[in-house]
Amino acid sequence: MNRTVLRVSILLWILSLYPISARAQKITVGARGGLSFFSYGNGSSAGIQIGPTFDYEFQHGMYFESDLNVNTQGGTPTEWANSVKYFLQVPEGATYQPYLDGGFGLWFLTGGPYFGIRAGGGVLFRIAPDLEVPADIQLGPVFTTGSTTFYLALTSGIRYTLP
Repeated sequence: MNRTVLRVSILLWILSLYPISARAQKITVGARGGLSFFSYGNGSSAGIQIGPTFDYEFQHGMYFESDLNVNTQGGTPTEWANSVKYFLQVPEGATYQPYLDGGFGLWFLTGGPYFGIRAGGGVLFRIAPDLEVPADIQLGPVFTTGSTTFYLALTSGIRYTLP
């Protein structure tokens, strides 16, 4: 656990040294919900995922993203996810914004915490100047004791960009 805290601290320190443009940075908060699936050994399970989200723009078109995801499968798997989100180019005036993201997650399960790698992407649909609805997919392995669990989440939600 101490190694994980050290690694996260180093990552945040490196991100703080990254050159930041002179314009004001965006902070976005929101909530997500959807379906989650786990595959492990000879079994798999489906459940519901909910949780808050937080994004911080550290460079134009690039965000540091942190989510807390609670799942309803047995043992209530909970993920603290941290990743970098990269927005793809779209035509001027578009009301949608596709993105790719990747990073890691700390999973809290019975006998955990465990480390996971996550990757995915999605599209943000603008419904008001500071309000967006995401359609998101995340997947990746979670390295549990004695095996590897595969994780998939299909979620949506709401995001608000703070003024």
